[in-house]
Amino acid sequence: MASEILIWIIFSVFIIGMLGVDLTYHHRNQRVIGYKEALVWSAAWIVLALLFCVGLFFTRGSEAAFNFLSGYLIEKALSIDNLFVFLIIFSYFSTPPQYVHKVLFWGVVGAFAMRALFLFTGLIVIHLFHWVIYLFGIYLIITGIQLGSGKSQGFDPGKNPVIKLLQKWMPITNEYHGNKFFIFKEKRRWATPLFVVLIVIETTDILFALDSAPAILAITTDPFIVYTSNIFAILGLRALYFVLADAMRAFAYLHYGLAALLILIGLKMLLSNYIQVPPAIALGIMAIVLAVSVIASLFSRTSNLDKKNK
Repeated sequence: MASEILIWIIFSVFIIGMLGVDLTYHHRNQRVIGYKEALVWSAAWIVLALLFCVGLFFTRGSEAAFNFLSGYLIEKALSIDNLFVFLIIFSYFSTPPQYVHKVLFWGVVGAFAMRALFLFTGLIVIHLFHWVIYLFGIYLIITGIQLGSGKSQGFDPGKNPVIKLLQKWMPITNEYHGNKFFIFKEKRRWATPLFVVLIVIETTDILFALDSAPAILAITTDPFIVYTSNIFAILGLRALYFVLADAMRAFAYLHYGLAALLILIGLKMLLSNYIQVPPAIALGIMAIVLAVSVIASLFSRTSNLDKKNK
């Protein structure tokens, strides 16, 4: 028990330290993060996750390592799909590019708390009421069908009910004021559009967590694996946004791959008492499904470019 607590403390200190480095390095001045810099940071987060996986392999065994990698892969894939929504939000509010990283940074901090709440609540509920896992499975299958049919693709940030509540709570300025979330005007505190964008990002992440939590809980119910795989996937989300911001349209078929994964994971939860899928096989299936959707997206994009050139 003492060693487990120590591991949790070390991991928490590491994450806080990395967030501190990120905050110090990127927020020294207001600037747009370039593609190459974002690519380096994104690769760095992926390498850290893989090194962590290797550490799990030698300390907890192959099953823990495969479960972590499977969880990390599905959470990373879901995060990539979520970037489409983030892009819509920033475009809708005409957020200046140099302020996007600040919003994503504080959005990720909020996401840590929300994911922890959803994940550990899910673990407790499954432990006390095992039949709930079937509800999670059904929910994932329905979500996968909606995602594959395109019914979940529509998103209008202006219809977010939290914005209406915020307007009743405090006035909101019509223009951005640098990278400030609040300003004092007419002896009152006003929220800026940047704070509105942050609120929309945070509230939509709650919806993302509804898909994320059941997906990872279908792979493993080990609290440490569940949480760490989520955290590593979220940590690299900001850098990945800037890498993919100009290439979002290249992954036109990614949502089909994610839909298939959600349906397969939902079926795995429904059949958990009858069929046990080894972690290595589950990881291989997820990798193949995602690879096919990405390759199909790139192939389609190349074909369309060739047609335009002709």
